[in-house]
Amino acid sequence: MSVVGSYLKKHTEALVKDVGIEAACELTGKSKATLGRYYSSHDEHLDRFMPIDAVAALEEASSYPHVTSALAELKGNTINHDDRRRNSEDTGGVNADVIALSQRFAVLMAEYSQSIEDGIITVSEAKRLLRETVALQQVLVDMKLHLEEETV
Repeated sequence: MSVVGSYLKKHTEALVKDVGIEAACELTGKSKATLGRYYSSHDEHLDRFMPIDAVAALEEASSYPHVTSALAELKGNTINHDDRRRNSEDTGGVNADVIALSQRFAVLMAEYSQSIEDGIITVSEAKRLLRETVALQQVLVDMKLHLEEETV
């Protein structure tokens, strides 16, 4: 299987598991077996991928746009997914962003240090690192927005 195909199947599986298999069946009108084929790495299913309308339906119900994000990453892009609740008043500004950036980076480095301690980064450790990386990325986006506000 190609690296791209494997990557997309992995993210398709994450999407289905995020929504839940039963809910995914209801949302897409597909059976458990059919959904399983979309992320199966068995030879007979290598050319099967989830239709885009099914991806859209599942991503609407999911906590994160797994497949859309994977497609963006394959093209060298990122998407901004912000599930935080913002206050109506944002008083932090760039100085607060710099502090938050420093704190997030410290947390990421601590997670990395702990994860690599035994020489192996497990799946759960990788997920923690990914969460911290996304949080760090969000601080950078906030900082960018604050800087853009100051230049207007």
